[in-house]
Amino acid sequence: MSDINRRQCNVNILMYHIVCTAKYRRAVISPDVDKTIREICMEIKKRFELKFIEIGMEENHVHFLVQAIPTYSPGEIVQKIKSIIAGEVFKQCPEVKKQLWGGEFWTKGYYVGTVGEHGDEKVITEYIKNQGRTVEAYKEIYNDPQLALFE
Repeated sequence: MSDINRRQCNVNILMYHIVCTAKYRRAVISPDVDKTIREICMEIKKRFELKFIEIGMEENHVHFLVQAIPTYSPGEIVQKIKSIIAGEVFKQCPEVKKQLWGGEFWTKGYYVGTVGEHGDEKVITEYIKNQGRTVEAYKEIYNDPQLALFE
């Protein structure tokens, strides 16, 4: 769950839903890569004061629910996450680099949205936790009318 950040000059709660796609939409996120990405995120958390509330992975893309401090713009947050993860995944999982010619792990684009724009934190958290399920299965499990936004 997110916490209110209390700083000397401000109090904030900034959360972003970020989606990053593997280059060429290749299915390179294996269980080993999943584990590696989660470990890297813990190091990013320590270095940049970014709190990963939830991480959900598919074979070709990753969803992050990130709480940040207002020092970083959303674009800077995405850039830090993508660049650090890419370098470390290539170091720790060299088989991934063979699948992605050109030496890039991510596509150039990404999605970033503020939590609250299309759903509250609970809805986004549950959505990310349940990556890999169909929207219909998700609706059956949680029976929540707000889930129409994910169609």
